[in-house]
Amino acid sequence: MEPVPLPRPTAPGAAPTARPLSPALAPARRALRRVLSATLALLLAAPLLAAAREARPAAYGDRLTLHARVEHAPRPELRRSGATVEAYDEGTGRLRWTYAREGRRPLGVLPARGEAIALWDDGLVTATVRDDGSTVRWHRALPGAARWLAAHGGAGVLRGLGPRMLAVVTPQRIAAYRIADGDLRWVLPARPGCAFAPARAVRDRAALLVAQPCAATDSWTGEIIAVDELGRITPDRTPLDNERRGERHSAEHPHTEKVVARPR
Repeated sequence: MEPVPLPRPTAPGAAPTARPLSPALAPARRALRRVLSATLALLLAAPLLAAAREARPAAYGDRLTLHARVEHAPRPELRRSGATVEAYDEGTGRLRWTYAREGRRPLGVLPARGEAIALWDDGLVTATVRDDGSTVRWHRALPGAARWLAAHGGAGVLRGLGPRMLAVVTPQRIAAYRIADGDLRWVLPARPGCAFAPARAVRDRAALLVAQPCAATDSWTGEIIAVDELGRITPDRTPLDNERRGERHSAEHPHTEKVVARPR
């Protein structure tokens, strides 16, 4: 019978000799090291990523500030003050929220449904949640309007077209946006040689009458345009596709067939 080798004795307090790693376990150990290294790198980078996100400027330079949270209160009153849009509690006069855009100034503000619609001096139109100013729902740019706005201001540019639609009137065109999401619904260009006058627009029930002065015209009716939620009002106008499919726009808005200026 062969003798069994005994383990070598170690000196008191000495560390035991490490056994060599089995060749079969070496790849698993290397993979574990790679996973641990990647996890440690992510943990170290997380604070840096968070700081970079906080330092990144908001889209369109938006700056929303909540001053007072009010539960179950009427919608606040909207005002323009310098470079900000402000919302005040009607009962107490307390400031609820403010909205500003970096380096920009509001030219007009319009309450519409649950939104605060604002026109800015760079030709941007925004819709902010009116109750608490928690977010800006949408931004829409007006092409070629910034220079004209800088010279003439924003009087009459923002106009309501019923409870669901917003009209934006500039000299070149009238554009209608759905208030809920800012979807562009229709565009009416000014006639050649003419220009819309936003400040010279009036409401007549469901219709918006907009002056369209022309350099030369054969009739005063050619200088007035009537529009509503569906676009320009004409005697033989065809409803939109959603009207054909049976979707009603509102009980207060029947099909308007009032003749203001015949199409040319």
